[in-house]
Amino acid sequence: MKFYDFCDREPPIGRLVVIEGTERVLADRALEIVLDRCLPAEVRELNLARFSAEEATEPACVAEALQAMPFLADRRVVVVSDTQTMRVAARSGLWEVAQNVPEGSTLVLIDLLSPRGKGPQSFGVLAARSALRIDTTAGEETRARFVEETLRRLGATADGRVVDDLARSNADLAAVRNDLEKLALSKKKITRKDLTDELLSIEDPKAYKYASALAQGRVEDALAIAHDLFADEPRNAAIPLLSALATECICLWELARSGGELPARSRWREPVLRPVARRVGERRARVAYERAVRGIEAIVTGRAGGDPDEQRALVDRITVELSRMSR
Repeated sequence: MKFYDFCDREPPIGRLVVIEGTERVLADRALEIVLDRCLPAEVRELNLARFSAEEATEPACVAEALQAMPFLADRRVVVVSDTQTMRVAARSGLWEVAQNVPEGSTLVLIDLLSPRGKGPQSFGVLAARSALRIDTTAGEETRARFVEETLRRLGATADGRVVDDLARSNADLAAVRNDLEKLALSKKKITRKDLTDELLSIEDPKAYKYASALAQGRVEDALAIAHDLFADEPRNAAIPLLSALATECICLWELARSGGELPARSRWREPVLRPVARRVGERRARVAYERAVRGIEAIVTGRAGGDPDEQRALVDRITVELSRMSR
């Protein structure tokens, strides 16, 4: 089932869910929807267990979590992320567990492999109709809808050619979202020229120096760089800083995962980023990325306030919150 068919049709959620495909942004949203439908917020933490691919190489721990009884809820949910990075033996052990999920539990496998791709056979293909399969692979129709939804959320519009260009591009949807968020800050109607200028623009190197310093644990340097940029561009500093931070963290998140690879346009940075990624780790990189994105959204939507001092305070808070990222 394609991602948006899952959103629109709200199919029953049974014992096994496989989130497959290649777009992490859609996979994250699919997981949020599954959790919202299965577990009310007030009992979620009591009935949710999460495992990384590395943790799930011992399938007994996943099986044990599935056997636990729900507490004040109809079911328990167990999530195993990034199973596409697991070796054959570990995948086989996890698949055996997946075929014996007990009544009252739901196992969610995030297996970001194309259902029609070469390489390891995806869990979705193995499960066939015995699982709810959510395919996050994004064709033109899916990409166009994602762009339109993002624009609505940001209170912006765009020329039809902008939507068409982004729908036909090869950029991952996280990058598409970031570009639209930056443009929507100053443009309520985005033109093709705006998009082209954004894609060709060279960001202020100070923003990337800030992100690199924070990722490396040099918090005082990061704050000094951020304050310097605010002094130069008080009304146009927060978005570049947080965008650079989001970009840095998603690269670290990818490299921290077993078998992770950077997109082609960022591979030249791998020798510098990989040792940082080992220190930061997958979980902290993901948390930092999500915090930076929430900060961007707060500014774009006005929740953070329009005053430069308020935006600077937001950047300072995020910087301090993430100060132990690589320690």
